[in-house]
Amino acid sequence: MALNFERSEYGERLTRVLAKMQEEKLDALLIFAQESMYWLTGYDTFGYCFFQTLVVKVDGTMALITRSADLRQARQTSVLDDIHIWVDRVNADPTADLRNLLVEMDLLGARIGVEYDTHGMTGRIARLLDSQLATFGQITDASYLVSRLRLIKSPTEIAYVERAAALADNALDAALALIAPDADEAEILAAMQGAIFAGGGDYPANEFTIGSGADALLCRYKTGRRKLDANDQLTLEWAGVYAHYHAAMMRTVVVGDPSHRHRELYSACRETIEAVETVLKPGHTFGDVFDMHARIMDERGLARHRFNACGHSVGARFSPSWMEHQMFHVGNTQEIEPNMSLFVHMIVMDSDSGTAMTLGHTYLTTTDAPRSLSRHSLDFLNR
Repeated sequence: MALNFERSEYGERLTRVLAKMQEEKLDALLIFAQESMYWLTGYDTFGYCFFQTLVVKVDGTMALITRSADLRQARQTSVLDDIHIWVDRVNADPTADLRNLLVEMDLLGARIGVEYDTHGMTGRIARLLDSQLATFGQITDASYLVSRLRLIKSPTEIAYVERAAALADNALDAALALIAPDADEAEILAAMQGAIFAGGGDYPANEFTIGSGADALLCRYKTGRRKLDANDQLTLEWAGVYAHYHAAMMRTVVVGDPSHRHRELYSACRETIEAVETVLKPGHTFGDVFDMHARIMDERGLARHRFNACGHSVGARFSPSWMEHQMFHVGNTQEIEPNMSLFVHMIVMDSDSGTAMTLGHTYLTTTDAPRSLSRHSLDFLNR
């Protein structure tokens, strides 16, 4: 069996989940988010793109229902013993199998929480599930019960995030060694991902962002590669990943002679991220972080060019996104506590002048000032 944590840590996590379930008067929880399953039991797969559910009863009993392809996956990567298989067949409705399992677990008439807001729950599955459970018991949305508990990292989790951050730094080193006029984006991307794999890391939960020229203003991956011009701009967003734990970074590298606008936007990003560090600590909320970001950017006349979020929590995540639910956006009352791993990014995309600038890396919160997990400075990058 290959577990990334001691069994005792999984036991402590289950205790926290059960306490929260009791607080919310839940008899059972239906977990659909792969990261929740991984965090709670160690179960590691990409089979969540099909139907599967982890049932957790308030007495601590757990049962997984999944496909035959994931039976051995669950046995070898998790602490789970009770594993049920639904059969692939024409017009299969695995929610009927789940309903039967819930009956076997004596949950008829129970108050059951469901993780609806997750990539592991498609709209079709949600409709089938609601139909099956309409008269079964009292169903409630418990999408964030586990994800909120996951915000605070254990010492072992912090060690994994730190290893992920070191791999992210290695990826930046690999990129900077290649970035120059006529450099090929394909080679840069291959070097970054290769550095992470070579360091014992994993695939990221979403693709790295890489774009130069006009595409430097994009902050999502897209297909297609080009070679850098003598004067160019290259935006990179990537994450080091270890045991599925992510530490993200973001930079725009200027190739050749930086324009006045590049310098101006960099100055705004640097000033803002340093100001954000003053509120990225206990006593403040995620909303406070965004408000600081928005105030400085707007005072600089960049309201039209900034984004409506400036980062988010990171941790163990699965495709298609390494972004956690908790984001730095207006009105988010989530309190900042020690031992959170938080990705802060400044993104300014000036479509009027065609100028891009980004700056960001992952922090670990403490009882006071946050600690950057990157060995790289926030200095302007020019090649």
